[in-house]
Amino acid sequence: MGFMDPGNIVWFEISTADEGAVKDFYGALLGWSFAVDPDSSVGGVTYTRIMAPGMPFPMGAIYDNADSPEETMNVSVVSADVTADQAKLEQLGASVVVPATRVGDVTAFARLADPQGNVFSLFQNNQTPERLKGFAEQGQEQMQQMAAQPVPGAYAWFEVGTTDPKATEDFYHRAFGWRFDFDDTAGGKQYYNVFTGNQWPSGGMYDLGPDGVNYLMPDFLVTDVPATTAQAVELGATVEFGPDTNPDGLVYSRIVDPRGNRFGLFSAPTGPTVS
Repeated sequence: MGFMDPGNIVWFEISTADEGAVKDFYGALLGWSFAVDPDSSVGGVTYTRIMAPGMPFPMGAIYDNADSPEETMNVSVVSADVTADQAKLEQLGASVVVPATRVGDVTAFARLADPQGNVFSLFQNNQTPERLKGFAEQGQEQMQQMAAQPVPGAYAWFEVGTTDPKATEDFYHRAFGWRFDFDDTAGGKQYYNVFTGNQWPSGGMYDLGPDGVNYLMPDFLVTDVPATTAQAVELGATVEFGPDTNPDGLVYSRIVDPRGNRFGLFSAPTGPTVS
Protein backbone atom coordinates (compact mmCIF):
# COMPACT_ATOMS: atom_id res chain seq x y z
CA MET A 1 0.00 0.00 0.00
CA GLY A 2 1.31 3.45 -0.92
CA PHE A 3 1.63 6.47 1.32
CA MET A 4 -1.17 8.35 -0.47
CA ASP A 5 -3.58 5.45 -0.91
CA PRO A 6 -7.17 6.16 0.21
CA GLY A 7 -7.87 5.29 3.85
CA ASN A 8 -4.43 6.25 5.15
CA ILE A 9 -4.05 9.00 7.71
CA VAL A 10 -1.17 11.14 6.44
CA TRP A 11 -1.79 14.56 7.97
CA PHE A 12 -3.32 16.46 10.86
CA GLU A 13 -4.81 19.93 11.02
CA ILE A 14 -5.43 22.51 13.69
CA SER A 15 -8.32 24.81 12.84
CA THR A 16 -8.20 28.00 14.87
CA ALA A 17 -9.05 31.68 15.03
CA ASP A 18 -5.73 32.42 16.80
CA GLU A 19 -2.79 31.00 14.89
CA GLY A 20 -0.33 32.84 17.10
CA ALA A 21 -1.53 31.10 20.25
CA VAL A 22 -1.26 27.69 18.56
CA LYS A 23 2.27 28.41 17.37
CA ASP A 24 3.34 29.66 20.78
CA PHE A 25 2.05 26.57 22.59
CA TYR A 26 3.24 23.82 20.25
CA GLY A 27 6.44 25.58 19.23
CA ALA A 28 7.46 25.76 22.89
CA LEU A 29 6.22 22.27 23.77
CA LEU A 30 7.28 20.17 20.77
CA GLY A 31 9.75 22.36 18.91
CA TRP A 32 7.61 22.69 15.79
CA SER A 33 8.52 25.14 13.03
CA PHE A 34 6.04 26.77 10.67
CA ALA A 35 5.85 28.02 7.08
CA VAL A 36 2.92 29.57 5.23
CA ASP A 37 1.64 27.51 2.28
CA PRO A 38 0.82 30.13 -0.40
CA ASP A 39 -1.01 27.66 -2.66
CA SER A 40 -3.55 26.81 0.05
CA SER A 41 -3.83 30.24 1.68
CA VAL A 42 -6.85 31.50 -0.25
CA GLY A 43 -10.23 33.05 0.52
CA GLY A 44 -9.13 34.82 3.68
CA VAL A 45 -7.61 31.67 5.18
CA THR A 46 -3.94 31.34 6.12
CA TYR A 47 -2.74 27.75 5.78
CA THR A 48 0.53 27.18 7.64
CA ARG A 49 2.58 24.01 7.35
CA ILE A 50 3.88 22.34 10.50
CA MET A 51 7.32 20.70 10.56
CA ALA A 52 8.77 18.49 13.28
CA PRO A 53 12.25 19.43 14.52
CA GLY A 54 14.84 18.79 11.84
CA MET A 55 12.35 17.45 9.30
CA PRO A 56 12.18 19.11 5.85
CA PHE A 57 8.65 17.95 5.02
CA PRO A 58 5.43 19.07 6.73
CA MET A 59 3.37 16.65 8.80
CA GLY A 60 0.35 18.87 9.35
CA ALA A 61 -0.97 22.39 9.13
CA ILE A 62 -2.73 25.22 10.91
CA TYR A 63 -5.95 26.34 9.25
CA ASP A 64 -6.29 29.94 10.46
CA ASN A 65 -9.68 31.48 9.82
CA ALA A 66 -10.35 34.53 12.00
CA ASP A 67 -14.02 34.50 10.94
CA SER A 68 -14.60 31.00 12.30
CA PRO A 69 -15.16 30.23 16.00
CA GLU A 70 -14.24 26.60 15.36
CA GLU A 71 -11.32 25.18 17.34
CA THR A 72 -10.37 21.63 16.38
CA MET A 73 -7.37 19.37 16.02
CA ASN A 74 -8.17 16.52 13.68
CA VAL A 75 -6.46 13.85 11.63
CA SER A 76 -6.88 13.81 7.84
CA VAL A 77 -7.69 10.71 5.81
CA VAL A 78 -6.68 10.36 2.16
CA SER A 79 -9.64 10.28 -0.22
CA ALA A 80 -9.80 9.62 -3.96
CA ASP A 81 -13.05 11.59 -4.22
CA VAL A 82 -14.02 13.82 -1.31
CA THR A 83 -17.54 14.54 -2.57
CA ALA A 84 -18.36 10.86 -3.08
CA ASP A 85 -16.79 9.85 0.24
CA GLN A 86 -18.71 12.56 2.07
CA ALA A 87 -21.98 11.15 0.74
CA LYS A 88 -20.93 7.60 1.67
CA LEU A 89 -19.95 8.59 5.20
CA GLU A 90 -23.20 10.46 5.75
CA GLN A 91 -25.03 7.24 4.93
CA LEU A 92 -22.90 5.51 7.57
CA GLY A 93 -23.97 8.02 10.24
CA ALA A 94 -21.35 10.76 9.96
CA SER A 95 -22.35 14.43 10.04
CA VAL A 96 -20.85 17.19 7.91
CA VAL A 97 -18.93 19.96 9.68
CA VAL A 98 -17.45 21.56 6.55
CA PRO A 99 -18.80 20.26 3.21
CA ALA A 100 -16.56 19.19 0.34
CA THR A 101 -14.52 22.27 -0.56
CA ARG A 102 -12.02 22.82 -3.33
CA VAL A 103 -8.92 24.85 -2.41
CA GLY A 104 -7.71 26.41 -5.64
CA ASP A 105 -6.18 23.82 -7.94
CA VAL A 106 -4.32 22.10 -5.13
CA THR A 107 -6.62 20.10 -2.89
CA ALA A 108 -10.17 19.35 -1.90
CA PHE A 109 -11.24 18.60 1.65
CA ALA A 110 -14.25 18.04 3.85
CA ARG A 111 -14.52 17.98 7.61
CA LEU A 112 -16.91 15.50 9.20
CA ALA A 113 -17.80 14.05 12.59
CA ASP A 114 -18.20 10.31 13.10
CA PRO A 115 -21.32 8.90 14.84
CA GLN A 116 -19.67 9.50 18.24
CA GLY A 117 -19.02 13.16 17.36
CA ASN A 118 -15.29 12.88 16.64
CA VAL A 119 -14.10 15.31 13.97
CA PHE A 120 -11.83 14.22 11.11
CA SER A 121 -11.03 15.45 7.61
CA LEU A 122 -11.05 13.93 4.16
CA PHE A 123 -8.17 15.08 1.98
CA GLN A 124 -7.87 14.83 -1.80
CA ASN A 125 -4.80 15.99 -3.70
CA ASN A 126 -5.68 17.57 -7.06
CA GLN A 127 -2.15 18.23 -8.25
CA THR A 128 -0.82 16.82 -11.50
CA PRO A 129 0.23 13.17 -11.46
CA GLU A 130 3.90 14.22 -11.57
CA ARG A 131 3.59 16.54 -8.55
CA LEU A 132 1.39 14.06 -6.71
CA LYS A 133 3.99 11.35 -7.25
CA GLY A 134 6.64 13.68 -5.88
CA PHE A 135 4.53 14.46 -2.82
CA ALA A 136 3.93 10.75 -2.19
CA GLU A 137 7.62 9.97 -2.57
CA GLN A 138 8.52 12.74 -0.11
CA GLY A 139 5.94 11.43 2.34
CA GLN A 140 7.20 7.87 1.97
CA GLU A 141 10.76 9.08 2.48
CA GLN A 142 9.75 10.89 5.65
CA MET A 143 7.92 7.80 6.94
CA GLN A 144 10.99 5.65 6.29
CA GLN A 145 13.23 8.19 7.98
CA MET A 146 10.88 8.33 10.95
CA ALA A 147 10.85 4.53 11.21
CA ALA A 148 14.66 4.36 11.10
CA GLN A 149 15.22 7.24 13.51
CA PRO A 150 12.08 8.59 15.19
CA VAL A 151 12.06 12.36 15.66
CA PRO A 152 10.78 13.78 18.95
CA GLY A 153 7.94 16.20 18.34
CA ALA A 154 6.66 14.37 15.26
CA TYR A 155 3.20 13.02 14.57
CA ALA A 156 3.61 9.26 14.82
CA TRP A 157 0.24 7.67 15.76
CA PHE A 158 -3.47 8.33 15.99
CA GLU A 159 -5.93 7.15 18.60
CA VAL A 160 -9.68 6.68 18.73
CA GLY A 161 -11.10 6.78 22.24
CA THR A 162 -14.55 5.25 22.40
CA THR A 163 -17.43 4.43 24.70
CA ASP A 164 -18.84 2.05 22.05
CA PRO A 165 -16.05 -0.02 20.47
CA LYS A 166 -18.33 -2.13 18.29
CA ALA A 167 -19.96 0.91 16.72
CA THR A 168 -16.60 2.64 16.28
CA GLU A 169 -14.98 -0.37 14.65
CA ASP A 170 -17.98 -0.91 12.39
CA PHE A 171 -18.01 2.69 11.21
CA TYR A 172 -14.30 2.94 10.38
CA HIS A 173 -14.13 -0.50 8.83
CA ARG A 174 -17.03 0.30 6.53
CA ALA A 175 -15.79 3.83 5.90
CA PHE A 176 -12.13 3.14 5.14
CA GLY A 177 -11.52 -0.60 5.46
CA TRP A 178 -9.57 -0.29 8.70
CA ARG A 179 -8.78 -3.49 10.64
CA PHE A 180 -8.75 -3.71 14.45
CA ASP A 181 -6.65 -6.26 16.40
CA PHE A 182 -6.53 -6.53 20.18
CA ASP A 183 -3.18 -5.42 21.61
CA ASP A 184 -2.06 -7.96 24.20
CA THR A 185 1.01 -5.85 25.09
CA ALA A 186 -1.09 -3.05 26.62
CA GLY A 187 -1.14 -4.49 30.13
CA GLY A 188 -4.79 -5.52 30.19
CA LYS A 189 -6.15 -2.26 28.76
CA GLN A 190 -8.90 -2.68 26.22
CA TYR A 191 -6.68 -1.40 23.45
CA TYR A 192 -6.77 -2.35 19.77
CA ASN A 193 -4.16 -1.72 17.08
CA VAL A 194 -5.62 -0.16 13.94
CA PHE A 195 -4.32 -1.17 10.52
CA THR A 196 -5.20 1.29 7.77
CA GLY A 197 -3.87 -0.90 4.97
CA ASN A 198 -0.22 -1.49 5.85
CA GLN A 199 1.27 -4.57 7.49
CA TRP A 200 1.96 -2.57 10.63
CA PRO A 201 -0.51 -0.56 12.74
CA SER A 202 -0.62 3.20 12.38
CA GLY A 203 -3.07 3.92 15.19
CA GLY A 204 -5.08 2.49 18.04
CA MET A 205 -8.57 2.30 19.49
CA TYR A 206 -8.99 2.59 23.25
CA ASP A 207 -12.21 1.15 24.69
CA LEU A 208 -12.84 3.45 27.65
CA GLY A 209 -16.17 1.94 28.69
CA PRO A 210 -19.58 3.59 28.91
CA ASP A 211 -18.34 6.25 31.36
CA GLY A 212 -15.34 7.24 29.23
CA VAL A 213 -14.87 9.91 26.57
CA ASN A 214 -14.98 9.83 22.79
CA TYR A 215 -12.19 11.34 20.71
CA LEU A 216 -10.06 10.94 17.59
CA MET A 217 -6.68 12.57 18.06
CA PRO A 218 -3.08 12.66 16.84
CA ASP A 219 -0.27 11.40 19.06
CA PHE A 220 3.22 12.88 19.12
CA LEU A 221 6.49 11.17 19.95
CA VAL A 222 8.59 12.64 22.78
CA THR A 223 11.63 11.42 24.68
CA ASP A 224 10.29 12.08 28.20
CA VAL A 225 6.52 11.91 28.62
CA PRO A 226 6.34 13.01 32.29
CA ALA A 227 8.59 16.04 31.67
CA THR A 228 6.76 17.07 28.49
CA THR A 229 3.40 16.58 30.21
CA ALA A 230 4.50 18.84 33.05
CA GLN A 231 5.70 21.43 30.54
CA ALA A 232 2.30 21.30 28.79
CA VAL A 233 0.61 22.10 32.09
CA GLU A 234 2.99 25.03 32.64
CA LEU A 235 1.96 26.31 29.19
CA GLY A 236 -1.74 26.19 30.11
CA ALA A 237 -2.83 22.68 29.12
CA THR A 238 -4.63 20.15 31.31
CA VAL A 239 -3.86 16.45 31.74
CA GLU A 240 -6.78 14.16 30.99
CA PHE A 241 -4.90 10.88 31.52
CA GLY A 242 -1.46 9.74 32.58
CA PRO A 243 1.42 9.63 32.41
CA ASP A 244 0.91 5.86 32.34
CA THR A 245 3.35 3.06 31.51
CA ASN A 246 2.66 -0.18 29.63
CA PRO A 247 4.48 -3.42 30.50
CA ASP A 248 6.69 -3.01 27.42
CA GLY A 249 7.89 0.39 28.64
CA LEU A 250 5.76 2.61 26.42
CA VAL A 251 4.78 5.76 28.34
CA TYR A 252 1.69 7.71 27.39
CA SER A 253 -0.39 10.72 28.42
CA ARG A 254 -3.47 12.42 27.02
CA ILE A 255 -3.53 16.21 27.04
CA VAL A 256 -6.06 18.96 26.35
CA ASP A 257 -4.35 22.11 25.09
CA PRO A 258 -5.30 25.65 26.18
CA ARG A 259 -7.79 25.94 23.28
CA GLY A 260 -9.57 22.69 24.11
CA ASN A 261 -7.88 20.40 21.57
CA ARG A 262 -6.96 16.88 22.64
CA PHE A 263 -3.69 15.17 21.71
CA GLY A 264 -1.49 12.37 22.99
CA LEU A 265 2.17 12.16 23.98
CA PHE A 266 4.10 8.90 23.99
CA SER A 267 7.62 7.54 24.14
CA ALA A 268 8.70 4.36 22.42
CA PRO A 269 8.59 0.99 24.16
CA THR A 270 11.77 -0.11 25.89
CA GLY A 271 10.98 -3.82 26.15
CA PRO A 272 9.36 -5.98 28.83
CA THR A 273 9.68 -4.78 32.39
CA VAL A 274 11.08 -7.14 35.03
CA SER A 275 9.44 -7.27 38.43
